[in-house]
Amino acid sequence: MSKAVLKHYKAKPRKTRQLADMVRGKRVSEALTLLHLSARSASRDIEKLIRSALANASEKGENDDPDALIVHRITVDQGPTVKRFRPRARGRTGKILKRTCHVQVILDEPK
Repeated sequence: MSKAVLKHYKAKPRKTRQLADMVRGKRVSEALTLLHLSARSASRDIEKLIRSALANASEKGENDDPDALIVHRITVDQGPTVKRFRPRARGRTGKILKRTCHVQVILDEPK
């Protein structure tokens, strides 16, 4: 069982969670193909994260074959939100929320 974590990722958690739901439970090779073909901007970084977890598995001496491992668990949690303000009409301000998220991937052999 190997894992990789991406913290303070500058993407909205809701959009990143849709990609996570797409690859959860799939073989690593199939998940990498799906992410490579996806048009979403977060797909490249999720793909890099899964490759990092695969490299961690080979570094620990575990099975590093992409066909033998599955994406056992992938979670996307809310990170800190950066708040910015923008001037609006009549001297008021508009709030801009720049959301971040934390992504964790765990690869394991199928049971």
